[in-house]
Amino acid sequence: MNYAQLLFPDFSLILCGYLVCRYTALNRTVWAQVETLVYFLFFPVLLFHSIVKSPLDLGATSSLIGAGWAMGLTGIALAYSLPYLPWLGRYIPQRDHAASAQVAFRFNSFVGLALADRLAGPQGLLLIAVLIGVCVPLFNIGAVWPMARHAQRGFLRELVRNPLIIGTASGLAANLLGFTLPVWLEPTVSRIGGASLALGLMAAGAGMQFGALSRAKTLAVAVLSIRHFFLPLVALGFAHLFQLDPVQTTVLLAFSALPTASSCYVLAARMGYDGAYVAGLVTLSTLLGMASLPFALGILRSL
Repeated sequence: MNYAQLLFPDFSLILCGYLVCRYTALNRTVWAQVETLVYFLFFPVLLFHSIVKSPLDLGATSSLIGAGWAMGLTGIALAYSLPYLPWLGRYIPQRDHAASAQVAFRFNSFVGLALADRLAGPQGLLLIAVLIGVCVPLFNIGAVWPMARHAQRGFLRELVRNPLIIGTASGLAANLLGFTLPVWLEPTVSRIGGASLALGLMAAGAGMQFGALSRAKTLAVAVLSIRHFFLPLVALGFAHLFQLDPVQTTVLLAFSALPTASSCYVLAARMGYDGAYVAGLVTLSTLLGMASLPFALGILRSL
């Protein structure tokens, strides 16, 4: 399978967003509003719909859920450990680490959902939606906790207001309770979901920044190495440990190698941290995803 060709539609939208933002009147002011709309409305609707529209068999997906959680907890542990490593810690500013640790384990769901459908069809889309549903709350706890602790802000308050947690938690609850969307509402919700993917990818491109990365380079290398090299290796290990089937293994490896969440810098800025620095990390992660996804799906998948 030609993974470069498979990834081209998603990364071409990211490039489109970058070019439109930099070279037309639709500048960062416009795209900041688009991103807010996607983050607080469109994307929660997409997550809710992706989880609700297909019956969720927790028994059949329990191994995948376990592997996803194990991989996520490993990524969080690696990210949190960076300041305490004797040969590395003294080069890592604590405040920047609090805002940037999330880059090491969070993921771009826009890219993940778009990619899963082409990798494994409806089954892949359902499996990635399950992973998103069970991992977003865990990852957002991991992202919010160090920032809330360092900034002395209310952790639970920040957590319960997160739209991704609201969307996924309500979707899981509705699915397990047997709720289905009315037929007349399905087309509207589907179109909102489709718009969220395209706009989310373009907003990720529009938000790309490089300038702030001139400082804290050691931290940048460390978190991006976890995100794009170590997590795919960890995912491969847990895929074998949990004895995942081929489709589940493919989805988990794709999940492990995704670029980090474009909302990382939104969350950091909203909580009073250096959003420009985190945006630079998101930019590099987006570019590195063009290498880590073929690495995970092409090289590691064949092992």
